[in-house]
Amino acid sequence: MITPNLPDNEKERLSALENYGVLNDEQEHEFDDLTKLAAEICQTPVALVTILGAEKQWFKSKVGTALSGSPKEIAFCAHAINHPEIMVVNDARKDERFHDNPLVTGDPNIVFYAGVPLINPEGYALGTICVIDHEEKGLTDNQLNALRILGKQALHQLELRKKVRELEAANEALAEANSFIEKFARRAAHDIKNPLTSIIISADSLQKKLTSDGDERSVRLVNIALRSARNLVNYVNDMLDYSKAPSILLASQETFELSELIEKILPMLNIPDGYKVDFPKTGTIKSSKIAFEQILLNLFSNAVRYNDKKEPTILLDFKEDKNKYYIALSDNGIGIPKSDLEKIFQEGYTSTEKDRFNKRGNGLGLDAVNSLIKKMHGKINASSILGTGTTISFSLPKSN
Repeated sequence: MITPNLPDNEKERLSALENYGVLNDEQEHEFDDLTKLAAEICQTPVALVTILGAEKQWFKSKVGTALSGSPKEIAFCAHAINHPEIMVVNDARKDERFHDNPLVTGDPNIVFYAGVPLINPEGYALGTICVIDHEEKGLTDNQLNALRILGKQALHQLELRKKVRELEAANEALAEANSFIEKFARRAAHDIKNPLTSIIISADSLQKKLTSDGDERSVRLVNIALRSARNLVNYVNDMLDYSKAPSILLASQETFELSELIEKILPMLNIPDGYKVDFPKTGTIKSSKIAFEQILLNLFSNAVRYNDKKEPTILLDFKEDKNKYYIALSDNGIGIPKSDLEKIFQEGYTSTEKDRFNKRGNGLGLDAVNSLIKKMHGKINASSILGTGTTISFSLPKSN
């Protein structure tokens, strides 16, 4: 008996095999139809799909034998993986490599063997599909071609298994990341809500004192602060809910007035005196309210920040037809260079200009807006003239 040579890339081959999750005694029943076909086409009592590990050969699918594998040093398939296409042994009893092999002299009494190596896209032979008979035999050209085809199908099954494992690992990593994000959101919400609650309590006490003192002007200012703080608490709660179940919240449909939503958003923004903000006083929308709120909050924030005019203006236009809502928010701010217009919806895009408050932003946030609108099956577009202003427009389908 001649011990099979190890492939030149044996170390890399074994490393590649780890990615398929097949180095074990478990039967892979998705191969069963292939082994049955191989035995039928080649007219042999035994057919196998095998995997060659470091020391053992596993039978992942089998017809005609009760064995589940064999030591690698006596495996016919360990010879076959060194052949480029197919290895045929017509009579192992007359072949110096196998004549005294325990698989020939004992169970399963191999006389005839034909095996096709299963070579993956990286060029590593993972195992074989093979047929075995207990008497001397030969295969026709048609049978050999059919065995090669079945080998390709076996390899496809292995590659599919690998992809499934990779997707399962990716899903597990994504679940861990989502869990981390949810915990982070809870902590962030807690850290934000505590000082906001303190502000509300303090402002509420101040409001009562100023009211008793008859200082109406100061009361109005405190009322603005209170309303803004309470709106921010509600917004933090909405964001926390969104972080827990974004798909559910996007699917959740509410009917709301656009003007009321904008009036809720504007106090959250640091809008300097002198800004003219114009928006329609009518317009009923049925959609995800939290998503609309995030979209408009972001767009209004950018319109406020990136405006250098003495008389800054923000205009929101709303239209609708039978199937869609159309919203456009325009400003007379610094504008966006034409070369950057296609980039502003990409993650990480940051304006090179400082904002009205002499700060550089961490990004316009339009990638998040774009993502939300896409999830809602809408479209977004931007047009701008440098030094004159920008318009961000988007459309969203109406819910049934």
